[in-house]
Amino acid sequence: MFVPITALYAAPLGFIGLVLAARAGALRGKLKTPFGDGGDTQLHQRMRAHANFAEYIPLILVLMALIELNGGEATWLHGLGASLLAARIAHPFGIGSVASPARFFGAAVTALVLLACVVLLAWQAWSAM
Repeated sequence: MFVPITALYAAPLGFIGLVLAARAGALRGKLKTPFGDGGDTQLHQRMRAHANFAEYIPLILVLMALIELNGGEATWLHGLGASLLAARIAHPFGIGSVASPARFFGAAVTALVLLACVVLLAWQAWSAM
């Protein structure tokens, strides 16, 4: 079964993940650091930006797809997807500072989208019983 709304947001999010991986890989090559960060702060930041993305986005996309497959409202799914996309665009720009507004926005909105997906999916499951 096709999940067009989730797919609409998965595509640009996949591109963001690719860019984050490429940025870390390019710096890794430039620094000739095949493993770890070699003590380089910039490489560590790029690795963490990519890792943070990889820690959250696949799970959220799976939850969104399940919500969509269960007949979730398009408005909710677009709200979740657009919010997640905005958060993940902002987050890497603030990764260098704990106090960065971009980092706070990205992390907070990602967490809220994850929470909303969990609640919506649990509500759908409970309602179907």
